[in-house]
Amino acid sequence: MSALSVREMTYADCDRVAGIRVRGWQSAYRGLMPQPHLDALSVAVDADRHRGRFSRRDGDVVDLVAERDGEVVGWACHGPYRDGDLRTADAELYALYVDPARHGIGAGRLLLAEAVRRCAAAGHARVLLWVLKENLRARRFYERSGFAPDGAEEPYEVDGAAVPEVRYVKDLTD
Repeated sequence: MSALSVREMTYADCDRVAGIRVRGWQSAYRGLMPQPHLDALSVAVDADRHRGRFSRRDGDVVDLVAERDGEVVGWACHGPYRDGDLRTADAELYALYVDPARHGIGAGRLLLAEAVRRCAAAGHARVLLWVLKENLRARRFYERSGFAPDGAEEPYEVDGAAVPEVRYVKDLTD
């Protein structure tokens, strides 16, 4: 097996990234969100959404993929922090998913490290992210990578079920 590598996502990656995202949701959020919602997620619909985003790219949002042996095994997306409709000077990790069949190979750590490196290189002082409050596995992952909760919480609802999110932050000025 070859080493993992990270590169920018291409249009041709949209289907694979959609599959990783949908399976990631179905795996990570089982028991945290209503199962009918997770069961209804569609790789085809998500792939169309990714293709649409590519046609509207403004250069601020960066999509990265992790590869091993030519296969995309993970995806991360970051850009300016969103405070409602406003974008701030901070960066935000919008998403990070690894194919559930590939957990434990280091793809998530590699994607996160590259996203953080790029945010620091772009001059951002902090990276923020939102994670489901009850997603303890993800919270431990981010904490091991130097992120910490900052006390902010957001209500989030899926099909009538409350699934609140907590915000994590990592200072990049050290």
